[in-house]
Amino acid sequence: MKKEKNRNKNRIGSALVYALVIMSVVLVILTSIIQYVSSQIKFGINRVEKERAFQVAEAGIYFYRWYLAHEISGKTAQQIKDFWQTGNPYGVGTPYETEFSDPEGGVIGKYKIEVQPPDVSSTIVIVKSTGWTYKEPNVKRVIQARFRRPSWSEYAVLANDNMRFGSGTTVSGKIHSNKGIRFDGVAKNIVSSLLCRYDDPDHSGADEFAVHTHVAPVDPIPSAPPPCQTLPSRADVFEAGRKLEVPEVDFNSVLSDLNFIKSEAQSGNGRYLNDTGGGRRIILKTDDTFDVCTVNSYSAITYSISNYLNNSGTGTCSSCSGQCLSNYPIPDDGVIFVEDNIWIEGTINTRKVTIAAANLIGGAPADTYIGMNNLLYTNFDGRDIIGLLAQKNISVIRNSQNYLTIDAALLAQSGRVGRDYYAFNYKNTITVNGSIATNLRYGFAYTDGTGYQTRNLNFDNNLLYYPPPYFPTGTEYFIDLWDEL
Repeated sequence: MKKEKNRNKNRIGSALVYALVIMSVVLVILTSIIQYVSSQIKFGINRVEKERAFQVAEAGIYFYRWYLAHEISGKTAQQIKDFWQTGNPYGVGTPYETEFSDPEGGVIGKYKIEVQPPDVSSTIVIVKSTGWTYKEPNVKRVIQARFRRPSWSEYAVLANDNMRFGSGTTVSGKIHSNKGIRFDGVAKNIVSSLLCRYDDPDHSGADEFAVHTHVAPVDPIPSAPPPCQTLPSRADVFEAGRKLEVPEVDFNSVLSDLNFIKSEAQSGNGRYLNDTGGGRRIILKTDDTFDVCTVNSYSAITYSISNYLNNSGTGTCSSCSGQCLSNYPIPDDGVIFVEDNIWIEGTINTRKVTIAAANLIGGAPADTYIGMNNLLYTNFDGRDIIGLLAQKNISVIRNSQNYLTIDAALLAQSGRVGRDYYAFNYKNTITVNGSIATNLRYGFAYTDGTGYQTRNLNFDNNLLYYPPPYFPTGTEYFIDLWDEL
């Protein structure tokens, strides 16, 4: 009997042990399940708040775009410079922090904006926005965006007149005209026009597409009336396509930029040269200086220089040397402004400079002449930038180099970039590595075969982000690069 009792006790004890073990296992499992569910709930909340923090940070970027549009739109170059230097723009020097409201849920968090303003020679603004919610303030998202203003140097060719690009012309960058374009060469980027159709002045007949070609098969005549119909695909001519009814670029706005450039040159941000003589011949040098001579007389037909004025004020020189020559440092990120005509050539090395010819004190508008010798960069990584800005024409002289290379952004405010017609004068190849902006019809060759037989217009991609100092730009900032840090 006693043995039976002991046996029962042992059985009860074993059952209790088993029960405790099972309960422990169940407890561990339940605890794990609860912890897992809790962590998943927390993870879900964090993920939601992380996404909301991203949206808050993104709102900060778009707020700053709105802010710049209201502060800068329609302003002159001087006013934009003053805004960045003395206008206490949000986020420059001190972060700008403000609350963000969800239209449906009220205030949900904050964003902090930190801004890197543009350098003197750049149109780029870097904006970093950090966003978080009040519910999870330690969960932050950071977005960085690059804003920039479009520059006139963004185009391989920009024009305010009817244009014709003949066979033998290859263009690697964007082309735009406020009028019509006939293109019979090879365009490796978009070709666009303000217009839908126009009457090509080079021949009679019905209106044609504002961007068209006569390379066989000739483009069809557009139907009338508007709207514009779809352009036929011509990948053999327009490798990246063509567009019609693209917004206008205003050449009249350049006049205010010329006044600003002159004031900058006179106030220590460059070199100002007055209207003495017939203009200046400038020779850029790789030692970061430039030689300059005052032109005494030149041919109004060929634009060749006859002689130069002596620096003493009396006498002349037959060449740009000796007593007629002066030498100055090339202003880096600055401007050389001449209140008269300019003849320009030479080579730079690690310099960014704009050379402007404009008569703003009365008299005939100033021209810029090229072609005596090449105008070259040493480096093609953005360290070398030249801008040529003429109040009227940028002209290649008659006795130019047979193989001529121009590394620069060229802008003719009221005239044209090109070469006059010289009968029986034939040249081989002109290469422009940069950009061309011309108010009137451009051209380095003529339909009778005179001028340059081969024209290579290569866009310099560095001009997108580092246009020549003080070169005309748009006043609207847009986002061209966006990333999460």
